[in-house]
Amino acid sequence: MSATLESWLDTHAQALDAGTGPSDEVLSRLAAARLPGIGVPRELGGEGGTVRDAIEAIAAVAARSLTVAFMLWGHRAFISYVQASPNAALRETVLRRLIAGELAGATGLSNAMKFLSGIESLAVLAAPGGNAAAGWRLDGQLPWVTNLRPEGFIVAAAVQHDEADGGVSIFALPSDAPGVTRSPDLDLIALRGSHTAAIAIERVELGPEWLLHDTARAYLPAIRPAFLGLQCGLAIGLARRSLEQASRARSAAEGVLRETVDALRGRLDSVVAALYAGIADGSFASNAVPLFEQRIALAGIAQEAVEAELQASGGRGYLRESGADFARRWREAAFLPIVTPSLLQLRTELARHAARTERA
Repeated sequence: MSATLESWLDTHAQALDAGTGPSDEVLSRLAAARLPGIGVPRELGGEGGTVRDAIEAIAAVAARSLTVAFMLWGHRAFISYVQASPNAALRETVLRRLIAGELAGATGLSNAMKFLSGIESLAVLAAPGGNAAAGWRLDGQLPWVTNLRPEGFIVAAAVQHDEADGGVSIFALPSDAPGVTRSPDLDLIALRGSHTAAIAIERVELGPEWLLHDTARAYLPAIRPAFLGLQCGLAIGLARRSLEQASRARSAAEGVLRETVDALRGRLDSVVAALYAGIADGSFASNAVPLFEQRIALAGIAQEAVEAELQASGGRGYLRESGADFARRWREAAFLPIVTPSLLQLRTELARHAARTERA
């Protein structure tokens, strides 16, 4: 990450968390630092590298602002959906614009990932289109989506068809399609500058040019490792920053706290190594259990790291002037367990898997 972006993040992290910062500049700043293209092949307009490199980019941003990292995650996750789509025409139309920061990408597939695990039904329905150009008419809502830049965005949505077979497809939904309505930003307690809002979808006519994949049950498992792996970058970056701050504090020289910080750093490195190994060998596509476990572990480590930072800083962490960055990281850590899929949802799915394994 460039020194220019680091400085900008440090300057605006508090304001972006509070919703008073320059949210509209985020995507252009990220694009100027070439972060959206990391992990995208050069022949597609990207920077090359792997998903691991993209996770590290998100982690580097999260160490300074989880608000911006959350937006980058949503944007980069959508890029990965376009990469994995068999719709070459759509890829040609939007991918370079996404990488250049001209168009905001958003992952509206939280509902779909929970659907895949049997946790909830889909919130968007499709019927045959009302004219020859439109293959489908969509109705429904996406209640919580990040990086919905008011100037223009494109969001992925899982759609349940009302035909006899009741199939499920994944669409790219452009913000300028008639019938797409973005709500005001949600009234969050943190990460308020992340352009997180709800989307109402009313009689939206879409043709096949907007189809990411026609079979969700084949497509979602293939993109889930990137969806969750990139999301893990949020916890990785936050944990690293809090452990760094804890190590710098004078009280960290005391034996017990030093041992705590060292142990947390060792656990973090171990889980990150396992995450990268599973992504590299492709095993998460067929067995998501270890990926779920690592997502849970990383969120827990981030929370413990922030607590270690508090112990290291002592009362100074509770002073408004000197503890502002710590207070923001504390709120950021509290957000990680509820990012969809939440830790409760992941633990529920792991319990179901264990029960099925036991019965078998």
